[in-house]
Amino acid sequence: MLDRPEVPVADEPKTWRDAWFDRDLSWLEFNRRVLQQALDDRTPLLERVKFLAIFTSNLDEFFMKRLALLRTRKRAELSHSIGAPATELHLQALRQAVAEMYAQQGEAYDNAILPQLAENGIHLLQWEDLTDAQRTRAHEFFTRNVYPALTPLALDPGHPFPYMSNLSISLGFVLRVPDSEENLFARVKVPNILPQWIALEDEDKSKWFYLGLKDLIHHNAGTLFPGMNIVDSTSFRITRNAEVELDDDDDTESLRTVVAEELRQRKFQPVVRLEIESNPNPWVRGLLMRQFELTEEDVYELPSELDYSGLMPIANLDLKALRDEPWNPVIPNALLDDEADIFSVIKAGDLMVHHPYDSFDATVENFIRRAARDPKVVAIKMTVYRVGDDTPFVRSLIQAAESGKQVACLIELKARFDEERNLHWAKELEKIGAHVVYGVLGLKTHTKIALVVRKEADGLRCYAHIGTGNYHVKTARIYTDIGLFTCDPVICNDVVNLFHMLTGRSRSPSFDKLLVAPINMREKFLQMVQREIDNHQQGLPALIVAKFNAMEDPELCRAIVEASQAGVQVELIVRGFACLRPGVEGVTDNVRLRSIVGRFLEHSRIYYFANGAETPLDGEFYIGSADWMSRNLTKRVEAIVPIEARPLKERLWEILDICLKDRRQAWMMQPDGSYQMLMPSEDDPEVARLGTHQALMALTLHRAKDRLA
Repeated sequence: MLDRPEVPVADEPKTWRDAWFDRDLSWLEFNRRVLQQALDDRTPLLERVKFLAIFTSNLDEFFMKRLALLRTRKRAELSHSIGAPATELHLQALRQAVAEMYAQQGEAYDNAILPQLAENGIHLLQWEDLTDAQRTRAHEFFTRNVYPALTPLALDPGHPFPYMSNLSISLGFVLRVPDSEENLFARVKVPNILPQWIALEDEDKSKWFYLGLKDLIHHNAGTLFPGMNIVDSTSFRITRNAEVELDDDDDTESLRTVVAEELRQRKFQPVVRLEIESNPNPWVRGLLMRQFELTEEDVYELPSELDYSGLMPIANLDLKALRDEPWNPVIPNALLDDEADIFSVIKAGDLMVHHPYDSFDATVENFIRRAARDPKVVAIKMTVYRVGDDTPFVRSLIQAAESGKQVACLIELKARFDEERNLHWAKELEKIGAHVVYGVLGLKTHTKIALVVRKEADGLRCYAHIGTGNYHVKTARIYTDIGLFTCDPVICNDVVNLFHMLTGRSRSPSFDKLLVAPINMREKFLQMVQREIDNHQQGLPALIVAKFNAMEDPELCRAIVEASQAGVQVELIVRGFACLRPGVEGVTDNVRLRSIVGRFLEHSRIYYFANGAETPLDGEFYIGSADWMSRNLTKRVEAIVPIEARPLKERLWEILDICLKDRRQAWMMQPDGSYQMLMPSEDDPEVARLGTHQALMALTLHRAKDRLA
């Protein structure tokens, strides 16, 4: 297991630094929890396959985003220190953790998941396992569909070392001219435009047979190098750094050019990781290390597959018995009628939705869709961070602009890994005359807000949506997020001011109810934590419950430590990494920190402060886009809104209460930074045994049945 840092022994009084935990190690601990979903035999079989793929994708992102930065720090430390610097030890700890998880992933795949797939008629085969008839079909498929797409690239004085794209799987061949002992290298990329597992049809429709594309190419390589002797081959995969920093410009066209250039340069960034099959050809291994300027610490010999993300089509097979029970989001009561006017519903009282339990299409999409068609609507404004490919939101905005409505859309061009897609939609909106802007110079716009301005009998009225998640129809079905629809004039005026800041040159906007980063959010959070300390010291009820994705901001960590040391109970529900260790004696004794991982990705941000109230519903609740990270509070535009209507507070408290009772999907962070998976017992209440997601689905269905009764 990963070496854990010992709890520091320090002179009293202890400080927040005594409970600090490394961000990168904590992030890997999160991915360990993801991997556990694949290892857990309580998880349906095809969902286990899916989690193998998610684990791989998560780890890819970690290497792309963090490793180059850590290496830069290492070089800086080496140039100013003697002996093994802290970053060197840090990198060794990260490598140890990654190697452990690779071994667990391969062991689970080879010895548990593959045999169970076979027991259920799903056979992922190697060439040696094929029947003669299957080999004939495989060879025919290779000739028709694979061979034309391959490009063998040699390395010799007339052929430079071939360019290799990020996260691409390649076969490195050792070739020799007949009667020669000289090794020659050639690389063949495994095309990512083709399925990574080729279906081999069989008359028995109760069975499915697949052959890996890499294996198919390997065993038909003779057709690629006629007249040459193939001595050996080794499969490998490279990961490039994704962090490209170029100077921004306050000119719109220049910013677009900068982002396009970042995308171009990302393709040629240094290689930060080489994944290679176990027992590789040593000559190929050495050649790749020299070419990419890698050390042994950068090379990982994988015990099984190189890229499990290619298994997603297998995970998506329509075999209900091997998957989670399907979930169909429910339409909220107020919008059940197809003819329901969403603006009248919001006007009657704030509406809160919780996805994917509540329908995204019937609420958020409907809000923008109706606004685009409504002749009374005069303006629509939205922020876009990630919207996906087939987005109904952009189509609605285009329709609105073409009908003469004022449309303003802030598109964040530097949303990592979505830059190209966002550039595309920005151009499409500009074509039809929408006002497209790219935010405040030096800040990413991460807030999830939409504003509709409508001409009504008593004048213009604003309607706002403030959410915790992106306007993305696909992730809305698998991410848990919360959104508030309101026409509260104070909140809507704050949203108007926020859009003015984003689209214009307002330097000191004021906000009455919204918490907006980087303007007032950190200060407000710190004030509310201090208020809980003051209340506790005065004998008043004090409690902090916060649910979000990641915790790293030193100021808020310090504030939580001070609250704990003052005796305030703090419940943190943090899906991803957390840099504050709970239960450290004298520091975080009154802090508990849990993570919930399961079929949905926990993405909502909910903040609760008792504020001296005897009953929870009289406390303060907030939702919004920001985590407790320095980047969210300092380098991004974020918005958090108070939830004031009592029925909505009840629902938020219910969500938090279910999370805090969960013993099926919850993991508790230990004082050393590790996590312990909770296990339900027969004595636990049903909600604890079901887990957060199943409990909320059951509750949603129960309420839907009640309203139809």
